[in-house]
Amino acid sequence: MSKDEYIFTSESVSEGHPDKVCDQISDTVLDLFLAEDKSSRVACETMATTNRVILAGEVRGPSSVTNDIITEKIREKIRDIGYEQSGFHWKNVDISILLHEQSTDIAMGVDASGNKDEGAGDQGIMFGHACRETEVLMPAPIQFSHLILKKMADARRRKLIRGLGPDSKSQVSLLYKNGKPVRATSIVISTQHDNDLEQAEVREIVRPFVEQTLPKGWMCPENEFYVNPTGRFVVGGPDGDAGLTGRKIIVDTYGGAAPHGGGAFSGKDPSKVDRSAAYAARWLAKNIVAAGLAEKCTIQLSYAIGVSRPLSVYIDTYGTGNVSEVELSNYIQTQIDLSPRGIRKRLELNKPIYAKTAAYGHFGREPTLDGGFTWEKLDLVQEFKSF
Repeated sequence: MSKDEYIFTSESVSEGHPDKVCDQISDTVLDLFLAEDKSSRVACETMATTNRVILAGEVRGPSSVTNDIITEKIREKIRDIGYEQSGFHWKNVDISILLHEQSTDIAMGVDASGNKDEGAGDQGIMFGHACRETEVLMPAPIQFSHLILKKMADARRRKLIRGLGPDSKSQVSLLYKNGKPVRATSIVISTQHDNDLEQAEVREIVRPFVEQTLPKGWMCPENEFYVNPTGRFVVGGPDGDAGLTGRKIIVDTYGGAAPHGGGAFSGKDPSKVDRSAAYAARWLAKNIVAAGLAEKCTIQLSYAIGVSRPLSVYIDTYGTGNVSEVELSNYIQTQIDLSPRGIRKRLELNKPIYAKTAAYGHFGREPTLDGGFTWEKLDLVQEFKSF
């Protein structure tokens, strides 16, 4: 295989994966606080194991969000995901809430006061990426991996299929020629299932979702189509494997096709640039590609805690751009407000819109009527076209 021909793989996990259960719980807590007070500060971590959920972290928000309300919403989320198993049941799970007030030292650096603008909630580097491999300008392997699992989950919820549980994983390997994906070389699906289903039966339940997702003629060879390779997957979710918030950051972003700064998203309010600046970087990269300035674009933003402006804006168009990357970076820094406050205002991030981001990727999604996924809008295209 020449260097112009290669295979690239990405994976996704379903809403019932133990780590994703935790991400969704953390973001459900965040939404609770933002619904009551849009200026709430939340950093909520979740751990889940056999019939046990533990929350820890820091919050600054209204007292109306009580532990009883948080507990009720967590049970609703677990039920919505589909867990009614003996080892993890929404009714019986024991929930411990160990949230406490946000550090005054952090608040001092982040809050606006006097002539001081609101600073970033932490130091760090964040990346955004876009490319022309799919209609939503996402890398194809991660986008297909997400869609397969989401279609399976939707069919399970609507009772169009029987026998599959909430916990599942996907992995899509695509052959690239001259930088473009041309077909799948292998597909791996592992999905929780009822005890009475055999591996061959699960394979045929799963097959249509893969074939419907991939472009026509892209299906992998039959001997490279792996479904539950170990043979059985009956015990799943937090009962089978403990989950933690923030352990699926590559699933959440670009499937390894672009860099990741290291910070997780879920459970963090948008004053934390780990989240908001990563959304802003995706928004910028997507609009640059959609405007025709490049076929592929990665943007890195960097911040210091307590400092409002980004310390750097790095752009890489991988030799596909038709404008100067340095000039484009300078333009963005002078014309677009990338302070934490500016990002939140432009993308309208102080809304309870986060629980839905916590499964099937934060990017490549459609903007919603309630203000979700605003970072996927193409509202900078005309501005960039005139650059």
